[in-house]
Amino acid sequence: MRVIPVLDLKGGRAVHSRGGRREHYGPVLSQLAAPAGDAVALARAYREVLGCTECYLADLDAIGGAEPQWPLVRAITVEAARWLVDAACTTTHRARDILIAGASRVVVGLETLSGFAALAGLCRAIGTDRVVFSLDLFHGAPVIRAGTAITGDPLDIAREAARAGVAALLILDLARVGSGGGIDLALAQHIRDALPTIELLAGGGVEREQDLERAAGAGLDGVLVATALHDGRIGAAQIQALSRGAGAPRRRPHVSDSR
Repeated sequence: MRVIPVLDLKGGRAVHSRGGRREHYGPVLSQLAAPAGDAVALARAYREVLGCTECYLADLDAIGGAEPQWPLVRAITVEAARWLVDAACTTTHRARDILIAGASRVVVGLETLSGFAALAGLCRAIGTDRVVFSLDLFHGAPVIRAGTAITGDPLDIAREAARAGVAALLILDLARVGSGGGIDLALAQHIRDALPTIELLAGGGVEREQDLERAAGAGLDGVLVATALHDGRIGAAQIQALSRGAGAPRRRPHVSDSR
């Protein structure tokens, strides 16, 4: 299983995300890099200190409706080999801009998605392997953009995303971010059972090495981590130990329904 460090951007700074209340996020103070909030220095530390070649970047300003912070995104993405980038991808044009800015894969979040037809169109336009669908939740409830026709519980939505063509799915409960409360492994297991060949990632609440071990046992292919990296509870040794046991991502068959 892969450990994927997280870098959240807001107002030109790397911020410490906690509980999904973005208006309260402040510059991240990390033992990995100084000064606080220096996004490029933090991205570099993920590679040089932790040895990570794959990271996750969320432009929270873009997700909130502003223009993406393109110069900063480009400066960050040169610091690691592979970046999963969420910059409020709602159109093919935005997806291509994200790839041009240095992303390896485009994260399409439920909270900004207009519908599953749009998700299917993005998969066709840039390729299934370049799309990661983020199942955005808050205390377990789907975070759905106002005015869309998307309905259902998390498992229903995961299945719809798979039918739209995505090969990778990220379970991200915003209320758990920075909480140390752990990933919802019961939900992860339900999705793994329903979609056995999808690449399954999760984030929000990882506190210690044991959380990573439990996540691997639930069938996750990768876990997003931030707070536990910043305060040193998880370091390079644990990350490399898990990475050595990571296999190739699962590939879903090309079928219309993965139930």
